[in-house]
Amino acid sequence: MNKFLLGMLFLLNMSFVFAQKPTGIKGKIIDSKTQKPLENVVVTIQNTPLMQLTTSDGIFSFYAVPSGNQLVLLHSQGFKDALFPIVIVKDQMLDLGAIPLEDNQTSEQQTGIITLLESDLSDDNSGSESTSGLLQSSRDAFQQAAAFNWGQARFRIRGLDSQYATTMINGVTMNKLFDGRPQWGDWGGLNNVIRNQEFTVGSFPSDYAFGGILGTQEINTRASIYKPDMILSFSGTNTNYSWRMMATYASGMNNKGWAYVVSAGTRWADEGYFDGTNYNALAGFISVEKKINDQHSLNFSGFYTPNSRAKNSPNTAEVTGLTSEKYNSYWGWQDGKKRNARIKTIEEPILMLNHFFTLNDHTILNSSLTYQFGKITNSNIDYQNGNSPDPTYYRKMPSYYSSLYAPDNGEFSGAFIPDYENADKSVALFLANNQIDWKALYYANQSPVLDASGKITGYASAKSNYVLYEDRTDDQTITANSTFNTQLSDTLFLTAGGFYSHLKSHNYQQLTDLLGGLYFDDIDVFYNGNQAQSDLNHPDRQVVVGDAYGYNFNYDANTLNLFTNFKFTYDKVDFYLAQNFISTNYQREGLYQNGIYATNSFGKSEKVKFENFGFKGGILFKISGKQQLNFNGAYLSNAPTIRNTFPNSRLNNSVVADLENENISSLDVSYFYRTPKWQTRLTLFYATIKNITQTSFFYAEGIFDDGAGYANTDAFVSQTLTHLDKKNLGAEFSFQYQLSPTLMTNFSAAYGQYTYDSNPNVTITNDAQATIENPNPVFDFGTSTLQNYHQGGMPQQAFALGIEYRDPKYWWIGVNINYLADSFIDISPISRTATFYKNPESGFNFPEVSEERARELLTQEAFEPTTLLNISGGKSWRVKGKNIGLFATVNNVLDLTYKTGGYEQARNANFRQLNQDVSSGTPNFGNKYFYGYGRTYFVNLYINL
Repeated sequence: MNKFLLGMLFLLNMSFVFAQKPTGIKGKIIDSKTQKPLENVVVTIQNTPLMQLTTSDGIFSFYAVPSGNQLVLLHSQGFKDALFPIVIVKDQMLDLGAIPLEDNQTSEQQTGIITLLESDLSDDNSGSESTSGLLQSSRDAFQQAAAFNWGQARFRIRGLDSQYATTMINGVTMNKLFDGRPQWGDWGGLNNVIRNQEFTVGSFPSDYAFGGILGTQEINTRASIYKPDMILSFSGTNTNYSWRMMATYASGMNNKGWAYVVSAGTRWADEGYFDGTNYNALAGFISVEKKINDQHSLNFSGFYTPNSRAKNSPNTAEVTGLTSEKYNSYWGWQDGKKRNARIKTIEEPILMLNHFFTLNDHTILNSSLTYQFGKITNSNIDYQNGNSPDPTYYRKMPSYYSSLYAPDNGEFSGAFIPDYENADKSVALFLANNQIDWKALYYANQSPVLDASGKITGYASAKSNYVLYEDRTDDQTITANSTFNTQLSDTLFLTAGGFYSHLKSHNYQQLTDLLGGLYFDDIDVFYNGNQAQSDLNHPDRQVVVGDAYGYNFNYDANTLNLFTNFKFTYDKVDFYLAQNFISTNYQREGLYQNGIYATNSFGKSEKVKFENFGFKGGILFKISGKQQLNFNGAYLSNAPTIRNTFPNSRLNNSVVADLENENISSLDVSYFYRTPKWQTRLTLFYATIKNITQTSFFYAEGIFDDGAGYANTDAFVSQTLTHLDKKNLGAEFSFQYQLSPTLMTNFSAAYGQYTYDSNPNVTITNDAQATIENPNPVFDFGTSTLQNYHQGGMPQQAFALGIEYRDPKYWWIGVNINYLADSFIDISPISRTATFYKNPESGFNFPEVSEERARELLTQEAFEPTTLLNISGGKSWRVKGKNIGLFATVNNVLDLTYKTGGYEQARNANFRQLNQDVSSGTPNFGNKYFYGYGRTYFVNLYINL
């Protein structure tokens, strides 16, 4: 009887279980054009832990979904996000059927504009995505405006440099140890294969790295995540290049477990937007994946993107007034062609092997080994025993004559004695000779051939007085990386990882063209005797093409970076805690024994070591399915970069005295409101960066007393700032509203105050003062009163208003107007030290110094605000099963002239010289400026075969 009762009870329980119905949703995602299923689409129930990737058949399904009103978000790179409301009824499974996703035609816009700008602002999903936080990879209206509308004016999100963000490829950090910044040219021209990107903003956590306070960017090139496709594209523009062609093929994963992607492209221009700026670039990419089994896959990725571009010069207002904003002093005519003396070349192949290990449904381990090698070069003209070949050299300008002063009268300034006659002659002479005279340089490298009577019968090659050289860096970097992602429980996710990176960097000056001469003397003609020698171990060398000369040294650097990140996800709140540890060391090895620093240049320097820690935390309140409130905070320290550790690395092994880590703090709070029609975000942020070290080089007049009374006090110097602090605070706002199914409007705003927050210490290294007894001639100039000055070179206010129409027949047009303001010039720290006011010959303040005049001279220049109107549009067609698309944009439609940056020349290094130069009304050493593009266009035609 008891067995019978137990059996009946078991059957009743079973019938109750089977009678229960699931509560949830299911559906299938398809491409709106091809009607084919889309794999790896991220499907999320907003403000819940529920997230899935669609299967190869495009299918997703959720069970145990909370009943009531919910929002479903669909996200896949290359397609428009879809957000729509649903109503979940208990014990019912809602079938959404087939859901089409539309092509995101703005992705082609992004491709175009990223390529045009090639700045440090700089898509498919993978199975490595583990939490819904990855939806940060979808740029909101503000990020779109910042990158693609404001980027042309050098806008920086939150006023931060790219070294405070982490850029990764397949989980491997690509920021350079030399300066902390990624080298975008290493993957330039490969737009079709680097679209698989995930972003985090600010200090928000990443599934790949600890990250910086600006955010993270992960580029995924795993072959299996690319949908099978072949894309051809052809582009024309009038910016830094003229033409572009690209071809990309992705095979998809076959039944033998192989997938591969190949891409190639080229960009070129005989002349870009600015005069004399030729451009030549190739790009090649391959990614091959072998799926060994359900747990293991190996992927090899290779990048090779050799590119060279001619630079354009910053110019003073005087030079621009005589020419135009497009004027470029770096080129000249040679044999009927424009030849630029300053070419930047990047050839740095990247080879990367990744192992993807899926331990179980909740745990993934991604390990990689990366090798990067190659060169970066910057060319220029070197000369001895001759005049400067620069057509804008200060002695060639009219202002040299119109700003003349008589020699000082004792302690007092000499009289103003302008030579207007020669100034007028100089105008005509400059306009007739305002480019580099290559023919004259070749003539200067020849000597006359005389017959028996002494008559010149011709010219023969001789010692070169002018040559072309490259500052060259040959880097070899090996990086081993591993990232572990696991779900420890229903509410707890762990990401842990680290990498070790070793850099060997060979830096040297290489002679590339003797310009018709026979050889070049490897000496510094500004010094005598042993001090003139670049290498005392091989004195008086005569160098030819291909030889290293001038300077020659290695950097050796190692870094170990470890991090953990714990993320907790609940129904109404998420929060995270992240930590990292970094150990870094640098060493310089001099390959030349420099004559100026005979005891401090050859061999290895001391090894400089740093240890750093970082902590991040944040909390997300899910107010409702539509509203979120997010708080993030971070405190971390960074080692100084190699660039700022060795202040005079080309000549000696010296290290900045009392070098300290940077200390970085960041806080931000964001409010999100999102509905199918209305999306908005408001963010307040505050960040400080303390103990920055910064090195620069320039020629200064009137800076030193050489002990010879009223003699020359000029010098080429290295300037180092220490204990420099920056403070960045402000707000970001974005608003996007779908007025109708075809019409959308958006508004974005950034308001910041980016200032210096300390008075840093200034030291100057004067090579001319070096002796055996004083191998490190560093002079302390005291503090520079930079506090409350603005950080230069970027707009601190930006506003954008746009409207976009998308027709159901697959054409669209968009217009946006942008207002950018509060952009300032980069200031000269040495001009704001107490030494600036002192006469270097007496040590006392100049008698004409006054607080009022000093304030006038040192007021930071603010650039005029600018308004940029941009228009873009596109159309796509389906022809015999193939997609064809046309995209076009016109930027700065009104063709307005505006400054994007500039700097104060530090050559007038004391009050008297700056006061005289400015008071003349025609300053010879005025501020130098960079200008933005005028009206430009970009047209792109692409074909999906």
